[in-house]
Amino acid sequence: MQSYGINRLIIGARGSPLSRAQTLAFRALLAQKLLISSGGLDSCMPVVAITTSGDRIQDRTLQEAGGKGLFTKELDEALIEGRIDVAVHSMKDLPSVLPDGIALVAPPAREDPRDMLVSPHFSGWEALPQAARLGTASVRRRAQALALRPDLVVTPLRGNVDTRLAKVRSGEFDATFLAMAGLKRLGRMAPDCIALPVDMFLPAPCQGALALTVRADDVDIQTLLGLVTDPDTRRATTAERAFLARLDGSCSTPIAALASLEPGGLALRAQILTPDGSKVFSAHKVNSGGAEGDEDLGRGLAERLLAAAGPDFAALAR
Repeated sequence: MQSYGINRLIIGARGSPLSRAQTLAFRALLAQKLLISSGGLDSCMPVVAITTSGDRIQDRTLQEAGGKGLFTKELDEALIEGRIDVAVHSMKDLPSVLPDGIALVAPPAREDPRDMLVSPHFSGWEALPQAARLGTASVRRRAQALALRPDLVVTPLRGNVDTRLAKVRSGEFDATFLAMAGLKRLGRMAPDCIALPVDMFLPAPCQGALALTVRADDVDIQTLLGLVTDPDTRRATTAERAFLARLDGSCSTPIAALASLEPGGLALRAQILTPDGSKVFSAHKVNSGGAEGDEDLGRGLAERLLAAAGPDFAALAR
């Protein structure tokens, strides 16, 4: 790291098992690029666990408690104060607008973005019985589930991955949804975890992608982290975050989006729903040019969906 003007890189992340797993994976990837042996990582790239407001609040949904920023506020503060040099997040947890002084850089390669249905006693989505108990704290997953199956009884289920798996496997719920990326990173894939096709359950914007945030004026660290950038992931998440930002998306709004590079260019599929799933608006658009058009792709598709949904969408999505 000395060739980048950096002797030590302090990495901050939430203290959850998933956050630690993905942070260590990022650190290992950067160490590989720098040809640093694993034996010296704790001294030259220490990981600092920081408890966020979102981790502390477990008695109500995130939208009731204040939104996505609950998972990033304390990490942003640690960056600005110089206690850490880079923060590792799940990109889908980032607010669409970052605080002053914080920059988003260098997304590594994305994991599989699909949702998975976890249902120990039923063989899949179609096998769930009438009025099955579905646990999820995600307004998007709730709305998508009710759009397909209004008979389901959907109730909040919060906690880390292991907590949610335990509650479903104990019979408290018939099923829940989890991101495949988290299950894979934690090594929790099991026969009762069933991948859901994106044409049924379009994922949250940036699901499966990691976000690295740094101080906006720290050019040396931004250059260093460029070593782990995956160009395809950067293009896809740029379009998805632009879509989210135009909708002013928060964790209280059922929004889904997924971009992927196809032979014709960067294709973006997106969806907005009312919280009860009674109205669904979907659209698809392709940027056949270069990366400079990816933000316009996201904003343009958002404009199309807003026009289709009409002026009542913002009120319905609260």
